Amino acid sequence: MFVPVPVDRLREALADPARVARAVPGLQQDAGAEPIAGRLKVRVGSHSVTYRGSVRVSGQDDGSYAVEGDAVEARGTGAVKLALTIRVREADESSDSGSGSTVTFDGTASADGRVTELPPDAVASAVGRLLSRFAENLGAAAEEPQEPEATKAPEPEAPEPEAAPEPPSVFETEVPPPPLSDASEDLTEPVVPPAEAAHARRTMIGRSAEEVDHAPPRGRYAPVPAPHTGGANSALRWAAPAAALVLASAVVVGRALRRRR
Repeated sequence: MFVPVPVDRLREALADPARVARAVPGLQQDAGAEPIAGRLKVRVGSHSVTYRGSVRVSGQDDGSYAVEGDAVEARGTGAVKLALTIRVREADESSDSGSGSTVTFDGTASADGRVTELPPDAVASAVGRLLSRFAENLGAAAEEPQEPEATKAPEPEAPEPEAAPEPPSVFETEVPPPPLSDASEDLTEPVVPPAEAAHARRTMIGRSAEEVDHAPPRGRYAPVPAPHTGGANSALRWAAPAAALVLASAVVVGRALRRRR
């Protein structure tokens, strides 16, 4: 078959599995499978048979390419195996077709199943049509411009932000022991803060002075109390300051004990 593409271009296309897969007419590739693998529907006369399989192409020392393939019917039990050799050479300059390449297919195939029930002439015609379209598609794939490899320098990666230091765990924090002076103090003697002690002292002094100013004279100058009011009034007058003093002392001692805790 004549292909209007230089030999070097065709050889490059045959060495690229991706372009070979695009050249197979009607191939539906399987995702994640080999480059030349999937489903292929073959039209034979008024019948069509769908195969699922794969093809492998490898270059040989003599410049030819070996093609090995196997497939099974998608709806049936038939199978096909093929072994082809593809040779590419420059076309004869005297040919009317012009400059280009000549592609030759050689090989054998074996099959069973539905294709063996069809007329041999129709099968041969279908195979010839399939190879002819493959050669045309391979020439078109060889003319496709190849994507140049990335030449630009890689972009510098942004520095990763430094991780913030983790706060120390409560289980790792050292708690200083209490001072020895606190442990040696007598807990039965409350420590009264200076401000509260001064306030309490002023309160007691002020009340004592008030009591002295209002206290009745004693001795021979003391008046004789009335018999019907003296006992009760005197007890009440002296009970109130004493109760206030006891209450103030209890408040001061209570605050001191709370501070100690």
